[in-house]
Amino acid sequence: MPRSISAKSEHNNVSRAAGVVGFFTLISRVLGLVRDMVLARFFGTGMAADAFFVAFRIPNLLRRLFAEGSLTIAFIPVFTEYLTQKSRREAFELARTILTLLALTVAVVALLGVLFSPWIVRIQAFGFGGSGDKYQLTVLLTRITFPYIFFISLVAFFMGVLNSLRRFGAPAAAPIFLNVGIIGAAYFISPYFPEPIVGIALGVLIGGILQVGLQIPWVLKEGLKVFPLWQPHHPAVRRIGLLMLPAIVGSAVYQFNQFMGTLLATFLVEGSVSWLYYADRLVQFPLGIFAIAISTAALPSLSTQAAKKDLGEFQDTLSYSLRLVFFITLPCAVGLIVLGAPILRVLFERGAFDMHSTLMTNKALFFYSLGLLAFSGIRVMVAAFYALQDTKTPVKVAIVAVAANLIFSLALMGPLKHAGLALALSLASSLQFCLLIIFLNRKINTGELRPVLVSASKSALSAAVMGAGIYCLQSSLLTTHPGGGFWGVTINLGGLILSGIAIYFLVARLIGCRELNSLRDMFHPRSKTAKKQISSRE
Repeated sequence: MPRSISAKSEHNNVSRAAGVVGFFTLISRVLGLVRDMVLARFFGTGMAADAFFVAFRIPNLLRRLFAEGSLTIAFIPVFTEYLTQKSRREAFELARTILTLLALTVAVVALLGVLFSPWIVRIQAFGFGGSGDKYQLTVLLTRITFPYIFFISLVAFFMGVLNSLRRFGAPAAAPIFLNVGIIGAAYFISPYFPEPIVGIALGVLIGGILQVGLQIPWVLKEGLKVFPLWQPHHPAVRRIGLLMLPAIVGSAVYQFNQFMGTLLATFLVEGSVSWLYYADRLVQFPLGIFAIAISTAALPSLSTQAAKKDLGEFQDTLSYSLRLVFFITLPCAVGLIVLGAPILRVLFERGAFDMHSTLMTNKALFFYSLGLLAFSGIRVMVAAFYALQDTKTPVKVAIVAVAANLIFSLALMGPLKHAGLALALSLASSLQFCLLIIFLNRKINTGELRPVLVSASKSALSAAVMGAGIYCLQSSLLTTHPGGGFWGVTINLGGLILSGIAIYFLVARLIGCRELNSLRDMFHPRSKTAKKQISSRE
């Protein structure tokens, strides 16, 4: 098969898979915003909210470090290699072996987390002190939410299996059930507790159980038995373990930096943890829908090409993924910068979440948005390194990024308070992304990445024109309709967002951004372009 046809076919595979992941992630993120709106309404940014966000961040951090952050990206390349070079039966034996070891390991971790919660909270939220109501509440919530790591680790494992088999729907839909669990708990469980936030913690556990229940029918349908298989000396176990150890640092530096930000935020005024949380949630919206969707879709393709030693197609897929992710995240970043305040007002400003909370959260959102391009690019670059089964380089880069984030945070949290912590993370992530590009270029001479700069420049120009356009429109609306109630702000915001999308796509078409066709394939996988590519292969 000619490389151009094969490359187009692989581009289409990535686009279609990213479209599936993006669709379910969009539903999940919308429900996530509804979840946060519910939490903001009932708990605002006070003591209970700070305690829950700290407690939930601890198992959530472990999830991203040991489950999605390391297990998935270490497991998929090896499992894909078995599927490509060996038999499906051998690949499934490997999967059952890893599942058995994983379940035992995370069960022990969850138990230790429950037992040592008081000491864990003292480390994670040192500023809360070692006693008092806030500290005691955080410990209780941590003990309730910590077993979530067991359930979500199983979900991450099943996600790796299904994604390797090019089944993306069920894994992408799983987070929906976490949000359903928390929202349901807020209305139907919390009212029965003297401290209502305890019900939210129980909702986290319920959500984890529901997520596991969603995955099992799909893996059974693919033929994977979920019964234990004890083969600790399986040759691939050691390989996956060696990939996982450095991946814990290399692929999850963003979570380490968030952990550090939370720790430092506990030394600032009350509400700082919550302001950073809500700002991060908005940044995670486009990051999850598009950047993570594209990197998730690209990893199996990159792993297959790496297993076949086809570096030409590997470079082409990597370049395509970066161009597509930048084309989408650049206008999102500009939109969040220009429209951050009205977005926060519409989504959260009600009940205990007042105007002051909106202003403080928007300061963090502004600086987080500056790093959105780097956050997105890191996802794709890390996937490329682990598809090549290179674990050392991301670790070296991660260590530099963590050190840089600590230095930036300590320097900026004084003058900028919580907003300085957000800026520090953006600066450190930008440094990390640049270093990953440099080292990957040295490793495989990524000549195919040169078009990325041209494409990103066109996307940046389109986003800049869009930003200027919606800023002028927003100023005009504020002049003609100053203030305005909730529905007035909501209607104006909707109009500004639609106008921004129209301006961006119009400018992108005028200057010849090829990624417009790729974006169409994401959401219309059976488009004429896709059919032509399939016909060409046949």
